[in-house]
Amino acid sequence: MAVKTRQANTHALYFVTFTCVKWLNLFSATDIYDSIYKWFNYMITRGVYVTGFVIMPNHLHLLLYLSPESPELMKMIGNGKRFLAYEIVKRLEASGKSQLLDFMQREVKASDRKNKKRHEVFQPSYDAKECFSLDFIKQKLQYMHKNPVSKKWSLADSYLDYPHSSARFYSLGEENSWFELKDVRDFL
Repeated sequence: MAVKTRQANTHALYFVTFTCVKWLNLFSATDIYDSIYKWFNYMITRGVYVTGFVIMPNHLHLLLYLSPESPELMKMIGNGKRFLAYEIVKRLEASGKSQLLDFMQREVKASDRKNKKRHEVFQPSYDAKECFSLDFIKQKLQYMHKNPVSKKWSLADSYLDYPHSSARFYSLGEENSWFELKDVRDFL
C-alpha cells in the first residue's frame, strides 16, 4: 500500500484500492453503498470521474480519471475515507453494533487519540497505481469485475449479477442509477 505517496498527475487514470481496518466487513455490515455512491457523485463535481469500480464487503477498487481541474488524488481519497468513516460509525451506533465499535476504538493509535480520533475505520493508507497502458487497464477492470465471484467471496453466481460493480456497464452497456459512470475509453 502507498503510504504518504503523492499522485500529483492530472489528466491521468489511477487504479485505487482502500480497505476497512483489519479487513472487517464494514461496508456490508452498514449497508453503506448509498454513501459510497454519494461520494462518487461528489468526486464528479470536482473533476474526478469513476471509470470502473467494485465495492466489496470490506474494500473498494476504483479506476479513476483525474481531470486537469481535479484536486490531488490523495486529497480526494482522504476526504472520501473521512466522510465514509463518519457514516459507518453513525450506522454502527444506530444499529447497536457495540462490539465492532469497541474493536475499532481499540485500533486507534495513541497519537491519533490525542487528536480526538475515536474509531479506526480504514487501514491508514491506500494503494494507487497510475495506468499507463490499455493492457493494464483491461487487467484491472477484469480483476475488479471478477472479484465478487472469486473463490474467497462467492457474492454472486455470475460477476454480472453483483450489483455494486461496473461489470454490467462494460459487458452489457447498462447504465446505473447511482451516478454517471464514465467509459475509460473516453480518456485514452
